[in-house]
Amino acid sequence: MLGSSSCSQHHQQQNQELHSQSDLFQPPPPPPTLTGQLSLPLPLLLPLHLHHHQIPPSIHLRQLLLTCAHSISQTDFTTAHGITTILLANSSPSGDSSERLIHSFTKALALRLRLHLHPTPPLSINNNFNNESWKQPLAEIQDKDAQVRPNMAQYPLDHAEASCTGFSCQNNDEILQSSYFSLNQITPFIRFSHLTANQAILEAIQQQFSQDIHILDFDIMHGFQWPPLMQAIADRHPPLTLRITATGTNLNHLRRTGDRLSKFAHSLNLTFQFFPLLLPHNHHHHTVDDVIRHLSAVVHLPNETLAVNCIHYLHRMLTNRDKLCLLLKKIKSMNPKVVTLAENESNHNHPVFISRFKESLHYYTAVFDSLEATLPPNSRERMEVEQVWFGREIADIVAAEGEDRRVRHERYLSWEMIMRLAGFRNVGLSSFNVTQAKLLLRLHYPCEGYNLEVVNDCFFLGWQNQPLFSVSSWH
Repeated sequence: MLGSSSCSQHHQQQNQELHSQSDLFQPPPPPPTLTGQLSLPLPLLLPLHLHHHQIPPSIHLRQLLLTCAHSISQTDFTTAHGITTILLANSSPSGDSSERLIHSFTKALALRLRLHLHPTPPLSINNNFNNESWKQPLAEIQDKDAQVRPNMAQYPLDHAEASCTGFSCQNNDEILQSSYFSLNQITPFIRFSHLTANQAILEAIQQQFSQDIHILDFDIMHGFQWPPLMQAIADRHPPLTLRITATGTNLNHLRRTGDRLSKFAHSLNLTFQFFPLLLPHNHHHHTVDDVIRHLSAVVHLPNETLAVNCIHYLHRMLTNRDKLCLLLKKIKSMNPKVVTLAENESNHNHPVFISRFKESLHYYTAVFDSLEATLPPNSRERMEVEQVWFGREIADIVAAEGEDRRVRHERYLSWEMIMRLAGFRNVGLSSFNVTQAKLLLRLHYPCEGYNLEVVNDCFFLGWQNQPLFSVSSWH
């Protein structure tokens, strides 16, 4: 696996108002006739001459998708408009994995076209993401095989968060939070990261004589990661005390997460403190400078053991590689016993659009295939994860440029270089950690397609031998 480093492109200043969300993913009206007006390679002409009742094979649609991306990269927007019309008409968010993938990428290409033709003031792709494109299919599903969510009674969510579905959520943030909940429940991706990171933290704690544990958690989300670790800490004799400093951009979410964790700690008789660290944000984004500046507010007591948790977070800081290195050096100066790092194992940070598009199409093909193999086609949670969580990632990778692009996944080899430049070294994986990760897959995700590999003291979770996620520990 080869890592890559990239340079950021600066998005030109844009000055027009946003069009309404309802038409963001709809391409502009196609030319009067498609036949004869779209200049395409000969093998791709056939799908353009379809009768309404004909559905082209997915391989033809995939070829059209790549042709559309090439057309956009060459500023041939007329051709791209026509192709997106065909692709949207012949793909579906409720079809097989190939159709769902093509539908998500087509929406992202249509959004890129819209932003090219109608520049807007700098806004995140999340704010431009059209939720209506997936709400209706969700509402129409008769989910006879609905996924049963595990009993979270010991770590209860607020009613609005626990019951929020695609068509009952009131705002985009709730919808995103709901999709994260589904992602955590129906796939091994988040649980795998949490389990292996927690074990690394627990092993680091066991090497210390301190009874006070402090975890600095970047982007805590719902806090799903911590109840198992809290249980393990509470079982220690003598019991330890735990303090979590959690970063986020929504103070209400941080407080609710802190309240839930505090109640859970109380049920364990665990001495616990929670400190929210609110980061400033512009349309739910913050810069590396913001993080560095606010780290000065983190109180590090002299006799406590510090662990820093970076789960699917640091790639958002790759808009400026040099400043990211400064952030990591700042973290290093806090003398953490362990830093846990989880990231997507792919290069979605290439500065050239067409290279980034091809890489992301290959990566998310495996992701969507894994969901199809493990979940029924009418699963509401599956559609929510595909269309919202991964759909937003795809939209950001494909449609955004410059500093507006926040999803900047890179492979482990790149992260290894970055961490070493900041002064960190790998922490070896214990045999117990490896055994525990394998047990998670075998017991909860028995599908044969998932595979686990350990290379250079790093875990790789993959599908059909294609690595998808990496988890590593540093000191």
